[in-house]
Amino acid sequence: EVQLVESGGGLVQAGGSLRLSCAASGFTFADYAIGWFRQAPGKEREGVSCISSSDGITYYADSVKGRFTISSDNAKNTVFLQMNSLKPEDTAGYYCAAECMLANTGTIVVVFPNAWGQGTQVTVSS
Repeated sequence: EVQLVESGGGLVQAGGSLRLSCAASGFTFADYAIGWFRQAPGKEREGVSCISSSDGITYYADSVKGRFTISSDNAKNTVFLQMNSLKPEDTAGYYCAAECMLANTGTIVVVFPNAWGQGTQVTVSS
């Protein structure tokens, strides 16, 4: 069974940083691309970033490019999202999912097996 567990969310002031972690189990980590998604109340879910664990290829939403960095530790089956220069509009529930890909539209989407973690809340105060 694919399991994903997020951690690292919290409350931070604008301009601050947070590092999210996504611990994966139940599948061969290197075979999947793991992504971070976020959803704020009343807004659609947004694909934030995606990393291929096998070759390290990464994708980012335009809204976070230059501020967020995704990385993976294959030995620990963990994906990280380093978030710097946080803005109030980054406030959302953040979820990791497997597996992700870059759609033809340029957005990051989830495909089979469509596994999700329970999420971690990030709140950025102004």
